[in-house]
Amino acid sequence: MPRDTNVDIAVIGAGSGGLSVAAGAVQMGASVLLVEKGKMGGDCLNYGCVPSKALLAAGHAAHEARSGGKFGVFNEEPKIDFTKVHEHVHNVIAAIEPNDSVERFEGLGVKVIQAAAQFVSPNEIQAGEFRIKAKRFVVATGSSATVPPIPGIEEVTVFTNETIFDLTEQPEHLVIIGGGPIGMELAQAHRRLGCKVTVLEMFEVLAKDDREAADIVRQQLIQEGVGIRENIKIERIESDTHGVGVFIIDGENESHISGTHLLVAAGRKANVEELNLTAANVEHSPKGIKVDARLRSTNQRVYAVGDVAGSYQFTHIASYHAGIVIRNILFKLPAKVKYHAVPWVTFTDPEIAHVGADEKSAREKEGDSVKVTKWPYQENDRAQAEQATQGFVKVITGRRGRIRGTTIVGKNAGELIQPWVLAIDRGLKIGAMAGIIAPYPTLGEVNKRVAGSYYTDSLFSERTRRIVRFLMNFS
Repeated sequence: MPRDTNVDIAVIGAGSGGLSVAAGAVQMGASVLLVEKGKMGGDCLNYGCVPSKALLAAGHAAHEARSGGKFGVFNEEPKIDFTKVHEHVHNVIAAIEPNDSVERFEGLGVKVIQAAAQFVSPNEIQAGEFRIKAKRFVVATGSSATVPPIPGIEEVTVFTNETIFDLTEQPEHLVIIGGGPIGMELAQAHRRLGCKVTVLEMFEVLAKDDREAADIVRQQLIQEGVGIRENIKIERIESDTHGVGVFIIDGENESHISGTHLLVAAGRKANVEELNLTAANVEHSPKGIKVDARLRSTNQRVYAVGDVAGSYQFTHIASYHAGIVIRNILFKLPAKVKYHAVPWVTFTDPEIAHVGADEKSAREKEGDSVKVTKWPYQENDRAQAEQATQGFVKVITGRRGRIRGTTIVGKNAGELIQPWVLAIDRGLKIGAMAGIIAPYPTLGEVNKRVAGSYYTDSLFSERTRRIVRFLMNFS
């Protein structure tokens, strides 16, 4: 018979969002139970953010070895030991694992059950031999890669982000279906590690990013030797002598691409199928659980955070959601999500970082009061010193210079975007950024310079010159 357990909060899923809720709630005095059927740490630690950035770091090391000539430092073509690359990736995971481990959370006072969970009633779940009642439930089951229904795809070996990092031998030719952030990051990483890489995209690569920024990244990958085929249709997939053959239609022409490995990075679906959410009266779809601004589902006892909540699929959003849920459950505060200042980064080289509105959405709201200001990396002295002049900062401002959105493409864009996140979140005007003192020489000066250039037309106008000439008469 099932063992009955009663707790204040039952969390389903030990990814970023679930772990943040569990750790925060138990340390504030709530009784917490955490259920996870797979690996602690979820997708981000085991299959996503952490291993992909570790692989990118390995690729970056190889690229730097090849690129020293521009500084007068010449190296031989680096030798790639893919087994050692695999070891590096998994060592990074292992170094972070203790923070997300069962032992750590049980040490905090969380009861951890390693089993699949499903609802059996609106206020009860079953997990292994346990039947759990809770005052509140938090679903944090994340999302999984989807494999499109392409004819023949079931006949070949398909890698996703959940399996690609298990490779210990270098792919000879990696074919990637999907030109979003995951596809483009892994394309560049594998190309720099010596693999031939082809990216296939039905539309445009990095379609959700600023088009100017995306084009800089596209051209960089092409320059490095990545084959990119956009606006194509995949007709079918077959096994061939190399491994996998992909037949595509480009306009009216059909062509065949033969690769040794196939990676699918063409979208994700929320992990809701096995939860029996209908028994809990929770409305849901393949996109996720329907939630309100307080992240409550149609069953007020059940909250959802992270990818399964159907919004932005970022680890930092899952952590943000956790804070909203904790305030609602523990302190009865009507905290609501706000997405006006959500940053995201594509960790290619150069990086693309964005926060806030783009030009189109800003103009729809504020019309002609919207102003676009840009500043190129090539005007930055540190960028020149490091020969990292590829990129720009683009700032969207609205009425009275209020900052509405920012896109940065270039070296360290993910770091440089952070003051803009604060500015948009707090509703600051462009003058706040223009007035800061930026240390010299740093890449961070691009933020001050782009803000300052907002005033160029008015500061150096004929009207300003007349005022200055008049005032100088009294000197």
